[in-house]
Amino acid sequence: MSLQSVIQGLGRLSLRCPTVTTRSLHTSQCSFRHLDSHVVPINKLPSSRNRRWVPTEKPLKVHGYTVKPIRLPSNGGRGPNGRIWNFRRGGGLPQYLRMVDWTRGGPSQGKPKEEKVLEIIPDRRMRSADLALVAAGEKKRYIVATQNMKVGDVIKSSQELTQLAVSAREGDSYPLGSLPIGTVVNCIQRFPGLHGRVSCAAGTSGQLIRKIGEKCVVRMPSKREMIVFNTCVATVGRVSNINHNQRVIGKAGANRWMGIRPKSGRWHRKTGRFGRKLRAIRKAVVYDQPPKPKPKTRRATGISLNIYRR
Repeated sequence: MSLQSVIQGLGRLSLRCPTVTTRSLHTSQCSFRHLDSHVVPINKLPSSRNRRWVPTEKPLKVHGYTVKPIRLPSNGGRGPNGRIWNFRRGGGLPQYLRMVDWTRGGPSQGKPKEEKVLEIIPDRRMRSADLALVAAGEKKRYIVATQNMKVGDVIKSSQELTQLAVSAREGDSYPLGSLPIGTVVNCIQRFPGLHGRVSCAAGTSGQLIRKIGEKCVVRMPSKREMIVFNTCVATVGRVSNINHNQRVIGKAGANRWMGIRPKSGRWHRKTGRFGRKLRAIRKAVVYDQPPKPKPKTRRATGISLNIYRR
């Protein structure tokens, strides 16, 4: 090899260091993972153990509306990403879902819809209030039972807004503008046409105190007021099972039946040294604009009991 060819070969060599990116310095993808355990992993792989990565559909979409109790899967305190979110969940007796119709419905004009109460069912595994199985013709559905509702009662449901106040009985469903002032109501709609969201738990209720034009003011047990449209539908009466807050668990095994695992064991005595604060009543809540649609996210549905409740 001549000296000239050697010089040409050395000229082609580059003495510059190759560009090194920050991503190439990582030996694994640990740095790119989310540290929040509640975030769904990017690659959702199926698991043959309990199919924790497979999103579950709502029973209403799978089965349609039915009065037959549906067995619910146990999530064991795990979130939709398969990791434990709540360490005090696990075991317990089987849970069965009964689909509750939170919209009483009824015609907007004419004679109200009449239904007969066939059965009063306690549903302690899913909710605190009792359920009433009602039927009209060949259709049956579950609704939230009121305090004095009995088997054989005939309840009415209507969405007609009348100028004169109607004489509604307990269990009937009418718009707030059609009810007389002072009526005790439950399962109150925040916006017309939506589900009854307010005062649905055991023993809860609200009271219609005044009407202002096209709005109605409902006072809650906490003395706070709620202002909604007069076309919002509510059920007359108080929700059943009023002694729910006075129940006695009795033993630790009763909590295990409900799927509640024990605490860590550390106990803090509450001495009441600092007393309590007397807070002023907050301003009235005004529902005058319909809710905005929620943005879509990448979060998986997962096995969560909250999606079955309403």
